[in-house]
Amino acid sequence: DLGGRALAEAIDDSEANGALAGAIDTLAAIRAFEISRPGREPPFGTASNIPRAMGNRVGANPARAILTPTGGQTNQQLLGEFATAIAAGESQCAAIVGAEAISTALALAAKGEKPDWSEEVDGDFEDQGYGIDKLLEPALFQHGAISAIPLYALAENARRAKLGLSVEDYRLEIGKLFEPFTKVAAANPHAAAPVERSAEELATITDRNRVVSEPYARMTVARDQVNQSAAIIIASAAKARELGVPEDKWVHIHAVTAATELPMLQRPDLSGCPASIASADTALRRAGKTLADMAYLDFYSCFAIPVFNQVDHFGLSVDDPRGLTLTGGLPFFGGAGNNYSAHAIVEAVQEVRGDAGSFAFVGANGGWMSKYSSGVYSTTSADWSGNDRFDMLPEANDHVALGSAEVERATVETYTIHRTKRGDEAIWIGRDESGGRVAGNADLADEATRAVFEGGEPFNDTLTVTRDERGRNIGRLTPQPGL
Repeated sequence: DLGGRALAEAIDDSEANGALAGAIDTLAAIRAFEISRPGREPPFGTASNIPRAMGNRVGANPARAILTPTGGQTNQQLLGEFATAIAAGESQCAAIVGAEAISTALALAAKGEKPDWSEEVDGDFEDQGYGIDKLLEPALFQHGAISAIPLYALAENARRAKLGLSVEDYRLEIGKLFEPFTKVAAANPHAAAPVERSAEELATITDRNRVVSEPYARMTVARDQVNQSAAIIIASAAKARELGVPEDKWVHIHAVTAATELPMLQRPDLSGCPASIASADTALRRAGKTLADMAYLDFYSCFAIPVFNQVDHFGLSVDDPRGLTLTGGLPFFGGAGNNYSAHAIVEAVQEVRGDAGSFAFVGANGGWMSKYSSGVYSTTSADWSGNDRFDMLPEANDHVALGSAEVERATVETYTIHRTKRGDEAIWIGRDESGGRVAGNADLADEATRAVFEGGEPFNDTLTVTRDERGRNIGRLTPQPGL
């Protein structure tokens, strides 16, 4: 229902005179979180054919219906793919729509209610699968890094180590990054948490702002308990004219790129995401622009580190007068599952419509900085005659070799302490004696080891590694000679 409402509003927003819903020949539904991994069952059921269920709500009956793979970069990447198909004459009008009702689902479950949200829908559709094969890293999962929060925290602490900052000082840097985001969210009627907060408030640990995984305080991680939806319609200029869409509603796609990062354990720099940088640089270059030419920016902000990667690369200030978000960001506007960047694109469309000739840049991230898509938009027309404005970049081949399964000593590169109701779990990534990449847990029952990890400075320390009954690598601080 939420997706159908967003699609209906997109159709209304176009001000088309013709039957726009009936002109949609391709419709992609962004995969919701509740079905983003194998074995997950929607708590109240779902439509048997999600893209056609959403299309039915507006009277759309596309020739091609798609259920997309998992990934926050998917919607923007699809814009590039669909634009390419349109430029090639294979399509004339396409729609991308996604929705999450996580907030309602949790509220109903808490009350013990179980409504029936199942729906039988006729028609064929392409289920493009989960698309998570490269996200599954058994060595990390085995040691407790099984969700986005600890995985991003591992990358975040690697950046902190490079900067030489304490945990507290780095938390404040995250607060300084996100303080302007809260101001944007506070002014956004669609935001899940429209409250202005200071950097100090975001960084201060309290009962309401507890540490979820070092260095992250709860307020600075993506807020996925939302009810949010967004839809995008893309058409050829000829079809838009035929449908009577006023040209002051047109926003042109100047470039879209997509890139895939190496698995986390194989990345040379655990704090970096060169694929995202390559994606951004390539999109700007193909558009014939620089980041300085962009009047509007939205960098995917599920956590601080994907934003910091772009800030560091482009030499931006966290208080850049343009702002680094158009929505308020995933911790404050809301992390609408795999569909957040559709909201960013919608905001970019609104901004450039109101500022003719201006340009907007949107960066979309998936996995644990595993996939990235960049897009450049403007009311200024773009020449698609060469059909070369969408680019899939090759994956890097400079991977780090994985270490031995029988590691005895390891040097810590990064870590996090993941704090749950079940207790604290220290996860580390490091190098074995041959330079191979390994992962493990720190033995927090050992007083010296706990002191180093709790102190936030285990970087470059050597651990003596043993294996427990579950086959996990358990590291203890190696005593120094003479001590």
